[in-house]
Amino acid sequence: MKKFLAMLLALVMIVALAACNNNGGQTTDPTKAPETTDTTEAPATETGYKVAMITDYGDITDQSFNQTTYEACEAFCKDNNVEFTYKKPGDDSTEARVAMVDAAVAEGYNVIVMPGYAFGGTIVEAAPKYPEVKFIALDVGIGDLLEAGVAAKGEAYDYNPDNWNLADYVDMSNVYCAIYQEELCGYMAGYAAVKLGYTELGFLGGMAVPAVVRYGFGFVQGADAAAAEMGTTANIKYAYGNQFYGDADITAAMDTWYAAGTQVVFACGGGIYESAAEAAAKVNAKVIGVDVDQAAIIDGKYGEGMTVTSAMKGLYPATYDALKDIIVNGNWDNYKGQIATLGLISGTDPEANYVQIPMTSTQWSDAFTQENYKELVAKMFNKEITVSNDISAMPAVTAVTVDDQGNLK
Repeated sequence: MKKFLAMLLALVMIVALAACNNNGGQTTDPTKAPETTDTTEAPATETGYKVAMITDYGDITDQSFNQTTYEACEAFCKDNNVEFTYKKPGDDSTEARVAMVDAAVAEGYNVIVMPGYAFGGTIVEAAPKYPEVKFIALDVGIGDLLEAGVAAKGEAYDYNPDNWNLADYVDMSNVYCAIYQEELCGYMAGYAAVKLGYTELGFLGGMAVPAVVRYGFGFVQGADAAAAEMGTTANIKYAYGNQFYGDADITAAMDTWYAAGTQVVFACGGGIYESAAEAAAKVNAKVIGVDVDQAAIIDGKYGEGMTVTSAMKGLYPATYDALKDIIVNGNWDNYKGQIATLGLISGTDPEANYVQIPMTSTQWSDAFTQENYKELVAKMFNKEITVSNDISAMPAVTAVTVDDQGNLK
């Protein structure tokens, strides 16, 4: 992870800059770096910036999205002597999240960091109230913003961003959003699982929001590609728990999957991994982690060697690097109004990318080595392998069978 962060810090913040289009400035090229100029002549303590992070509806100990973002904010602020706090909403609602923004701004915090798709409504309501405040939102995409913005005007959103002009519904003048190409690391995880010998797979998503669907559809595509290369077949049970936490009902469903022969489940959606891991532990089965390297988290609680790999995205460096470039380098103009898509930035160093599987904890074997993985990443970077990000329908497959069970609850 240190190498990953170091490479990304050296590259500053990789975002795509493009003229605002009818998607409100959404960018799609994760390999084009902004022009960065260090305009800071004084220490960060003299810039007048104070950073506040708002959790979505979890806590900073969730071992996932909130915790990683919190740790990145905290580290940046300590490194640069910037005042930092975090606030947790009282419940899972836009009203509660906006109330925390109001409280932070009232206390003088003027850079607000928000992790997760649930902040679409918060941006729509809070950003226009505080034009002097800089809002940084991770994993908030155009669909999340449009859904909230269209609803705020009393209209019905059809879930097709191409039919809407973001600027008509959302003021992005003091907002920077970043999303990830989850389909790429989902592909890597599915490909690795089959190459490592697993042919009875499961995908347990949290809710069918775009980021989770991209993970799942990428996983299906990667498993299919690996099975086709090997001249074998694989089966995938595919479902959403319709929530981002585990419970007895989801665990019971996972018990059924594992009892029917599922070998490994990609548990994708906040704390829902708890149910997959709990069920796997009963029968000495496996799981695949998500967002961060979850091997230590899952194995430490449920059993050594349980986690085959993790489909990771660079929450920490995306947060740290954006804060550094905006606050220390003074490059806010390169960010405001943008929705950056973060993905592969290197074909030779997988750990430099914003999406990856972990080099240290993946259970490599002679069938799929680190060198094989590097070759896979190089082909993806060079577009020899393409992964669809179309989430409108399950990907077409040739070597796997997908049992799509929809929502479990």
